[in-house]
Amino acid sequence: MNVDEEASSSDLIKGVLSGLRVAVGFDIHPFSSDPLRPLLICGQLFDGPGLEGHSDGDVGAHAISDALLGACGVGGIGDVFLDTDPKNKGADSIELLKEVVAITSGRGFEILNVDLTIISEIPKIAPVRAEMAERLSRILGAPVVVKAKRPEGLGDLGRQKGAAAIASALLYSLSPRSH
Repeated sequence: MNVDEEASSSDLIKGVLSGLRVAVGFDIHPFSSDPLRPLLICGQLFDGPGLEGHSDGDVGAHAISDALLGACGVGGIGDVFLDTDPKNKGADSIELLKEVVAITSGRGFEILNVDLTIISEIPKIAPVRAEMAERLSRILGAPVVVKAKRPEGLGDLGRQKGAAAIASALLYSLSPRSH
C-alpha cells in the first residue's frame, strides 16, 4: 500500500467512525401498591402489580428510548414525553418507543444495535428474554440483546420494591458531518 492509499484508507475509517453515536439510557420505577396495575417490561405482560410511572412504567422501553434519544442528540425520554403532559398519562411505552424510533430516523440516524439489561428480583425475565428481544428488534429494525440481572437481595431492588433497566444504543448518522 502506498502513502496515498494509506491516507485514503485512514480518511475512510475516520469518516465511518465520525458517524457513530453511542449513548446509555437508564430507568427505574417502584412497584405500585395497586394490585390491578399491569406489570409491563419491554411490552411483555407479567403477573404481579405493575410499576409506578406517569406512563405504564415500562423500564425496559424507557431505558431504550432514553439511549436512542441521547445518541441522536435530542436529550432524554423526559425531554420528549413530559410527565406533566396529560396525554402521556398511562401511555403505552412501546408506542412511545415507536415514536422515538421515528424521531431517530427523522434526524438521519440508523439504529445499529441495542443492548438492554433489566435489573430486578421479580419478575423472572429469563423465560421470555428471546421473545422480548425479537419484539424489540422488529420495532427498532436492528438487533437487540435483552439480559436480566438479579440484585441478589441488595438495596430496594433486591428487596423487590422495584425494577430498573440500563440500555446502550449504537447509531450511525447517515450524514455524519451534519450532527
